[in-house]
Amino acid sequence: MTVSVLAIICGLLLLIFGLGLPQLNWHFFTASSNYLTGGGVGVQLFNTLYILVLTLLISWPLAFGTAIWLFQYAQQNWFTKMIRTMLEILSSLPTIVIGLVGFLVFVVKLQLGFSILSGSLTLTILNLPLLTSTSENALRSADQRLQTAGLALGLSNWDCLRKIIIPQVRPALLTGIVLSAGRIIGETAALIYTAGQSAIALDWSNWNILSTGSPLSPFRSAETLAVHIWKINAEGTIPQTLQISTGSAALLILIIILFDTAVYGWLWLQQKTIEERKFRGPFNE
Repeated sequence: MTVSVLAIICGLLLLIFGLGLPQLNWHFFTASSNYLTGGGVGVQLFNTLYILVLTLLISWPLAFGTAIWLFQYAQQNWFTKMIRTMLEILSSLPTIVIGLVGFLVFVVKLQLGFSILSGSLTLTILNLPLLTSTSENALRSADQRLQTAGLALGLSNWDCLRKIIIPQVRPALLTGIVLSAGRIIGETAALIYTAGQSAIALDWSNWNILSTGSPLSPFRSAETLAVHIWKINAEGTIPQTLQISTGSAALLILIIILFDTAVYGWLWLQQKTIEERKFRGPFNE
């Protein structure tokens, strides 16, 4: 069974990279989409990275704070059970349903319109269960004897959490962020109804975040790479649809690989630095 799954995954990756990698060049990375010539995915690439960063900035503190509360401070009562049940229900909802909820709440009710902010807030709802559960499981995987020893030495619960538990489970916490980032980058259904399906022309000299023509504005509509792949295949109005969609798919996979490599590379450097300090000892500093 495992061999069959690996064979299917490898086959899909070979197909995507075989068709998509030849399409990747500087023009494809930087040019705008064009209904006459096909163009590139420069704006969609920037929108994807922007939504990734903004969503993580919103969702990670909320999820990590919830995980800390459930792990360290929450009592096992009906309220805690209700929160866990709500998180499980939320994680089982189809993404298109969450997208429609985001459309009704953020786009219509709060009048944010089709915007990056609406899409990021919707993706925050989508990723809260995953980030919360992975963060709480990471905290619970820590050696509780170290926390008990810290409390016996007079440390507070917060000091034990900050100085003992979190450094110990940092790799597991980063794994949750990596999984969430992959889901954000590849999400389509939720963003169709919230971030929009148009990639407006951007003025790269305009850094006013309140201007909808600025690249940094969270109030402008933004078509991501995943939405772009769906749109050009659904409408069929752009030439070279196969080449652009496979190139965009290969680019999405490469972004996820580079993000994962950067995160785990940073973690490896941190652990190596700590091990070197332990090896030198306090007298060799």
